[in-house]
Amino acid sequence: MSYFITGTDTDVGKTLVSCALLHGFADQGLRAVGFKPVAAGCDEHDHNDDAQHLRAAGNVLATYGQVNPYCFTQAVAPHLAAQFAGIRINLDRIVTSYLELAAQADVVIVEGAGGFFVPLNAEQDGADLARQLKLPVILVVGMRLGCLNHALLTTQVIAARGLKLAGWVANCVDGQMAMLNENIAALQQRIAAPLLGIVPHFDGSPDATEAARCLDFALLSR
Repeated sequence: MSYFITGTDTDVGKTLVSCALLHGFADQGLRAVGFKPVAAGCDEHDHNDDAQHLRAAGNVLATYGQVNPYCFTQAVAPHLAAQFAGIRINLDRIVTSYLELAAQADVVIVEGAGGFFVPLNAEQDGADLARQLKLPVILVVGMRLGCLNHALLTTQVIAARGLKLAGWVANCVDGQMAMLNENIAALQQRIAAPLLGIVPHFDGSPDATEAARCLDFALLSR
């Protein structure tokens, strides 16, 4: 029972939802661990904030390197960050790292980089990674103007790659979005997978523990 978390874009709340899932599964007594295969934007210790949050949210003891095998200094698209570092992102290495974590846990929450189609190297992208991992996908929709198009295009690509969309989460990144409920309803009518929950807009730092209470974990067991 592991999931690949993708989003309609960057900065839509993938890390928040990933951490919320980790908290929720841990509360069920499961061994849960986060996995951020590729991160761009690291500190002087070669650590990425999102990966650190994932590591802290899980209840499996894992090293930083296990949680985040590829970490690049520049906060740009992963394939560009890798090029700048003189490294090619190898999906086989990522799969091996995932399997090592999966052997220690009941649930692995894999957070992708950027949107579903973000390039990882000259030939492969985030969709290829999800396919190699053979995991069901959870889509985080950043509720803001333009999200309908982004969400529906992403669900089409997920299906075209032969992957299962386990569910989607409406994350209210724009606290002032016009006709929020109507936009969520439009997506519910058009996305076959269940709406796992609506995460409200947080003033200040998002709270993954509180976000976990907004998700219906029973829908993932269907």
